[in-house]
Amino acid sequence: MSFDGLFTKAMVDELSRTLKGGRINKVHQPYKNEVILTIRANGVNQKLLFSAHPSYARVQLTNEAYENPSEPPMFCMLLRKHIEGYILEDVYQVENDRMIIFEIKGRNEIGDVSYKQLIIEIMGRHSNIVMVDKTRNIILDSVKHVSFAVNSHRAILPGQTYIYPPEQNKQNPFLAGADDVLRKIDFNSGKLDKQIVEHFAGTSPLFAKEVIFQSGIANRATVPTAFLQLIQRIKSGELVPSIMSTGNKEVFYLFPLEHINGEVKSFSTLSEMLDRFYFGKAERDRVKQQGNDIERLIINEKEKNEKKIEKLESTLREAEKADQLQRFGELLTANLYSVKKGMKDIEVIDYYDEMGGTIVIPLDPRKTPSENAQKYFSKYQKAKNSVSIVIEQIEKAREEVLYFENLLQQVQSASPKDIQEIREELVEGGYIRDRQKRNAKKVNNAKPVLDYYLSSDGTELIVGKNNKQNDYLTNKLAARDEIWLHTKDIPGSHVVIRSKEPSEETIHEAANLAAYYSKARNSSSVPVDFTKVRHVKKPSGAKPGFVIYDNQQTVYVTPQEELVLKLKKK
Repeated sequence: MSFDGLFTKAMVDELSRTLKGGRINKVHQPYKNEVILTIRANGVNQKLLFSAHPSYARVQLTNEAYENPSEPPMFCMLLRKHIEGYILEDVYQVENDRMIIFEIKGRNEIGDVSYKQLIIEIMGRHSNIVMVDKTRNIILDSVKHVSFAVNSHRAILPGQTYIYPPEQNKQNPFLAGADDVLRKIDFNSGKLDKQIVEHFAGTSPLFAKEVIFQSGIANRATVPTAFLQLIQRIKSGELVPSIMSTGNKEVFYLFPLEHINGEVKSFSTLSEMLDRFYFGKAERDRVKQQGNDIERLIINEKEKNEKKIEKLESTLREAEKADQLQRFGELLTANLYSVKKGMKDIEVIDYYDEMGGTIVIPLDPRKTPSENAQKYFSKYQKAKNSVSIVIEQIEKAREEVLYFENLLQQVQSASPKDIQEIREELVEGGYIRDRQKRNAKKVNNAKPVLDYYLSSDGTELIVGKNNKQNDYLTNKLAARDEIWLHTKDIPGSHVVIRSKEPSEETIHEAANLAAYYSKARNSSSVPVDFTKVRHVKKPSGAKPGFVIYDNQQTVYVTPQEELVLKLKKK
């Protein structure tokens, strides 16, 4: 675990330097497990994020924009009542554990001085944010309610006395000396890194493995030395917050971990690093939860249309045999005198064969000769008439497959607000039932919220991340001579450069956005077409987000997440 007790200590130091003495001006709860406090400290507004997310629990300062719900949750309302306008007096860690207490002081409704504690417990899926009345040590409320039936040691419920989690009785690494390290570790038992985690509070497998790596040949002399050197580095604040990448895996820590062989990105603060590390991760997890039913429906509809195409193509192949049916009918008519009722087939001379060969015609023994001939003519006519209908149905099914492939890509790169717009689009298309008919008119009239970026030379770049946004951006917002971009023959976003004559660098940066928000996000040398908006047309009756265009040019780019972050308009 990257956010261990040692990391928590460093984060507390950073928050204390930045926020201590600040005033809490605003409280928001954008998502179920996350709270954001806007704190005015040292003449600057800071956004403090608390997350009790099962996988991404943390505390940090953030520069990311979070969209708030139209109606704040009850926990948010309680926090506003109890701590808005209050002063953050202190921030400290409990022992060396992943627990941070924020001491808050202010005056209540009747003017009396009031002391509150906002406690964040970073414990994986058991993480929580708890509001406590300090004077009485009573829980006012928490993000997650935990009863005695779930936890026999303590209940996290309004009105209950706040009790700390059970003590682990481990050695504080900041108070340890070489002798303490030697007493705690049994060098004959092996697995030295696990022993470090078991005996020293706040240490994680990442830290322990780094100790063993730094030890070289791990023995009674080298391990205590490496352990104490790393602890001293944290104690003295000699930190270089870093993200280490190996393949598809990323980890972060207080400094580069040499036992992880991979690319290292360093940052000036812990919070800046966490913003970068968690960029999109928690949001994609929320999208997965909120849009799971939509994604499943889209996949089912796509597969249903693919199967439909297979059946229609089979029907078309049968229909293309219509000429054979016509030939049977005509040859049978010419040889009616030779056919007797009850025959299962008849061999006749094939007048259509230049070699003068014969052909065997299957017959229905229950029908008369003329009825058999008529049957072939009827099948021929039916097959002939069905060809145009089947071709039309195949084309429609292919359009549906393309539409759902596009939607699938949009879901995979969507934010929670984008998911809601995709859901509305599916309701309007009749694919799912409207569960909020009363608010439908209000929702339909709302303008889509687009993503804005700035190129290196200051030109505004706008991205539509779903069909509603794409339609609005291309057909209503963009001027006719501005530049429009889209990945070539690949599902993706519409991007508009708000300039008639953008620089090559701006075109390249906009193309990077188009490639990043497309199905080809993880590919290289992605072709991106660009043209003036006037050359982009939406065919009559076309699906949402579908356009045709001409007079385009093509550039090739490799999507870079770092560039997307750099261009994001704050």
